[in-house]
Amino acid sequence: MAEKRKNFTSKLGVVLAAAGSAVGLGNVWRFPTEVGNNGGAAFILIYLLCVLGVGVPVMMSEFLIGRHTHANTITAFSKLAPGKWWRIEGVAGVFVAFLILSYYTIISGWTLYYLVQSLKGSLLVSQDYSAYFSSFVSNSYIPLLYAVVFMLMTHLVIARGVQSGIERFSKIMMPLLLLIIGVLVVCSFGMPGAGTGLRFLLKPDFSKVTASVVLSAMGQAFFSLSLAMGCLCTYASYFTPDTKLVKTAFSVCSIDTFVAILSGFIIFPAVFSVPNVNPDEGPGLVFVTLPHVFNTAFHSLPLLGYLFSGLFYLLLLLAALTSAMSLHESVTAYVIESFNIRRQKASALVSFCCMALGVLCSLSFGVLSDFTVCGLTIFGLFDFCASKIIMPAGGLIICLFTGWYLDRKLVYNELTNGETVPFRMFRVYVFLIRYVVPIAIILIFINELLG
Repeated sequence: MAEKRKNFTSKLGVVLAAAGSAVGLGNVWRFPTEVGNNGGAAFILIYLLCVLGVGVPVMMSEFLIGRHTHANTITAFSKLAPGKWWRIEGVAGVFVAFLILSYYTIISGWTLYYLVQSLKGSLLVSQDYSAYFSSFVSNSYIPLLYAVVFMLMTHLVIARGVQSGIERFSKIMMPLLLLIIGVLVVCSFGMPGAGTGLRFLLKPDFSKVTASVVLSAMGQAFFSLSLAMGCLCTYASYFTPDTKLVKTAFSVCSIDTFVAILSGFIIFPAVFSVPNVNPDEGPGLVFVTLPHVFNTAFHSLPLLGYLFSGLFYLLLLLAALTSAMSLHESVTAYVIESFNIRRQKASALVSFCCMALGVLCSLSFGVLSDFTVCGLTIFGLFDFCASKIIMPAGGLIICLFTGWYLDRKLVYNELTNGETVPFRMFRVYVFLIRYVVPIAIILIFINELLG
């Protein structure tokens, strides 16, 4: 028999769990990469506008759907639109969470490996870091071992349940994550390239702003907040009736943006401290460029190098873990409630199946690298389908469902807690969710496909 459904027990638990879902590798890894590729501070200003105009309304929509139904994502849409095709968004949400978790676990395993290597001092030895990374990811066994350990860590949290697992560990990991960010920012400010790095982040150059930069900012805002993955909707199903959805959405978006920007404060002063290293290195920034930076910048101070590199990869690991928990829970909640089985069994089943797909993703960097579909490796195919097709389509459906299908009174009652909490900008929210956000998502979708 399935367990009785539980809710988060405190307002702090709600905010930290939801913020943990949003805060992930996209904040610490992808955001600085996007800033570097798109001209620095001007991109950040556009990104902030996109978070307010696109991210917050969609997050509020997911929250109200989850809290109103108190059910997993698929059941939530079925309850609100019985017998209608809208249920497809619930199915897409659970499926994309499952798909993302399968390859996200592999990347997270890389962060765990680099954490171990940084503590051993292996990253502070002069070497070809690009070859070092390629040799690691193409290995058939070592990346899988670390991915299995990471999946086990995630599984142990989810198996403990909503209160003893997700909420309790979010209250530990999120403050620890913020503490580590604070320490690393202070360390970065003391590096030789701090002034140049801060100018890059804080001095806007609007001459570099193009339509592509704006679309990249919208895409980053959408993906950074973990929208349309079923995660936020699932977490909201554990909210109590007195949870203030609007306030929670703004709190989560604020924490997520705060972490992303501070990650830039960590990375760019370090990058500008080393000659011939550019801030637009792309995805290799974390696993190729930064180890080189750590080795060069801290060559004469190895103990500080151990501390900085170790804390940085611990930060990455914590960010990865909080997001993986929400992805796992999105799928686990569906399995529990649809097949009426205990949480421990459901979470084990999800972990095993995701890890099985993860094996294929990992091997696609090595022995299966020649196996491609439409020119994409297995890893690339999963990422393309999830981030460039299913998620934008899911976000669009959520907007249409909330803005056009749901009764406006139901939406208003949820966002105002039965009209007990004022929400004076409700008409602005409706306008955004009906018109502005769908157009923005369509533009993101086209940009991602063409990109």
